[in-house]
Amino acid sequence: MPPVLSRRSPVTRPAAPIRIAHLGLGNFFRAHQAWYTGRAPDSAHWGIAAFTGRRPALADALRPQDGLYTLVTRGPVQDRFDVVTSLSAVHAAADHAAWLDVLHSPDLAVVTLTVTEAGYARAADGSLDATDDAVRNDVAALRGDLTAPVSTAPARLLAGLAARDRAGLGAIAIVPCDNLPDNGPVTAHLVREMAELVDPALVAAVDRTAAFATSMVDRITPRVTDDDRAIVRSATGVDDAAPVVTEPFSEWVVSGRFPAGRPRWEDAGVTVVDDVAPFEQRKLWLLNGGHSLLAYGASLRRHETVAEAVADPVCRGWLEQWWDEAAAHLSLPAAEIESYRAALLERFANPRIRHLLAQIAADGSAKLPVRILPTLRAERAAGRMPAGAARALAAWICHLRGHGAAVRDADGARARAAAGGPVGDAVPAVLTLLDASLGGDRALVDAVTAQVDQLTELTG
Repeated sequence: MPPVLSRRSPVTRPAAPIRIAHLGLGNFFRAHQAWYTGRAPDSAHWGIAAFTGRRPALADALRPQDGLYTLVTRGPVQDRFDVVTSLSAVHAAADHAAWLDVLHSPDLAVVTLTVTEAGYARAADGSLDATDDAVRNDVAALRGDLTAPVSTAPARLLAGLAARDRAGLGAIAIVPCDNLPDNGPVTAHLVREMAELVDPALVAAVDRTAAFATSMVDRITPRVTDDDRAIVRSATGVDDAAPVVTEPFSEWVVSGRFPAGRPRWEDAGVTVVDDVAPFEQRKLWLLNGGHSLLAYGASLRRHETVAEAVADPVCRGWLEQWWDEAAAHLSLPAAEIESYRAALLERFANPRIRHLLAQIAADGSAKLPVRILPTLRAERAAGRMPAGAARALAAWICHLRGHGAAVRDADGARARAAAGGPVGDAVPAVLTLLDASLGGDRALVDAVTAQVDQLTELTG
């Protein structure tokens, strides 16, 4: 049998001291933040303790490999294989004692998060969803014992920061890396709301121990298959239980304070700016919005991957129409936007990146409000009816009604209930679920209804 990855291998190095904690151990994090940290020139001083978001399987797979894994960078012609060494420890989500130990360490400087948009436990208005069972359970647990196990990201951050405050430790940087506009201020608000519910005195503890940075992240990371594991074994001679496949392109834009320091990420390709918003909007609306449109629309045309979708002239036309609408509301120079669009088409068309539409389709009720609705609102305010945005919403409604990719959504029961029944009732109900004002926009309801009727024909 081939050997497994080990710190004793000549291509690896000893584990670095832990100065970063990460919540949401998954493929994207390992292709992105962990990769950047491993490439920083001072990486030998910046080890990461990574915790799974929910299930323990990935931590169980990585632990026998000393946290090491192979990053497969899949270009249009060939693969590159690199061993990423920045994970110094891996833990399952249930290991709350380890989370608290890491968070109240005097060596800790940074916490990063990749828990998906749905992982922030937000209500439709952006506040903490105090009616959610998991949130209510966490609030009750922390009221009884600030060290009690909790499950939601805001509660886990609050518990860790409270532990730091009790130990008299200084502030660290919290860096959310999920596709939420202003993700730093959003995370700060949610953690403070959680603190207010548990004990208002904890709000000051949060302010003493955390500085919330904002970031924009970008790298396509498809699901890993058994074939990918076999390719790694053949190319490297190593049996890796947890490789990651990604594309050559990567981007990370960060702004904010790091009171306890950070790796020299800028020397590894990270862009450090005063304002992330222009980059964030470009990525959320063009890449992520385009992905959502294809996930729901192209799956109705029986495509399975992004590459298949953009090779279809009809889907490519839908994508370009959506990009025209969204680009009109971006603040970056027009030439830069055009260059980004051209690069996106090249990335989407890479036939060796098998990015499943079904994977992208998950959690639409959390994704569409930040990917599609800003452009929709801006177009309606200008007196226009955006066909691309209306089609994206219509395709999602078809998805909720059982067409195309299967529904996997944290708010799926409510969304599917709204989408049930006659189309004339379903469209305003779903639009109201996304934003109460949209369901009352008669012209928009009519436009989306017409698109639903057209798209439904594709499923016949």
